Amino acid sequence: MRLRLALAALVAVSLAPRPAAAQDEVFQITPYVWGIGIDGSFKPLRNRPQEIRFSEGLSDVLDDLDSALFLSAFYRNGRFVALGDYSRSRSSRDGRIPLLRLPVEAQVRQSALTLSAGYRALDGEQAKLDVLAGLRRWDIEARVSTTVPGVGGLSRGLSADFTDPILAARTSLQLSERLSLLGYVDAGGFGVGSEVTIQALATVNWRMTDALFLSAGYRHLHVDYEDDGREIDFSFSGPLLGISLKF
Repeated sequence: MRLRLALAALVAVSLAPRPAAAQDEVFQITPYVWGIGIDGSFKPLRNRPQEIRFSEGLSDVLDDLDSALFLSAFYRNGRFVALGDYSRSRSSRDGRIPLLRLPVEAQVRQSALTLSAGYRALDGEQAKLDVLAGLRRWDIEARVSTTVPGVGGLSRGLSADFTDPILAARTSLQLSERLSLLGYVDAGGFGVGSEVTIQALATVNWRMTDALFLSAGYRHLHVDYEDDGREIDFSFSGPLLGISLKF
């Protein structure tokens, strides 16, 4: 619901009547594919040192991914800029506990909605720089389940939803008429929601037409969250490929 409202707001702004001189107004939407690898751990029980670790590379995720949705949007009017990004994925893996040979299933589900707005501090022909502030809303669940003969199912997990303030910077470099580089980084948390959250993104972009762009790059998203002795420390990383539609 939050995603629909956020995207509806961005679309509404982009479709609003424009003054004849407002040629500096841009709206861009980008569905993308993210080969999201997972690395990290969670501690589901308060005051217990035991951690459950996850580590999945891209090849593992391609086998274990159950569902995924990735979408971003960008709006600019003069020097005002706004960004929105939504990512959601769920993966699971079956295996066996060593020695005991008991069946086990591990699941990780995450969704992150990032909204920010700011100012175009540098607007040159070859280089541009945006500085922004905003929020990232997290919803994360990690769980491990097994079945013990004569006992039944056992499960240990942790779920959390919280909102982090973030500070961000976005830069683009024009390499040629059709080729450009884009870099983005944000950091936040500050103990408000999580202890720390960091995101970094870099893409190479090819302008196919005036309204269509193809992007390829790499994205890293990290969160370290603690609540009353329970902890989540995950990194989501991998290559991405997207198509941007410019209005």
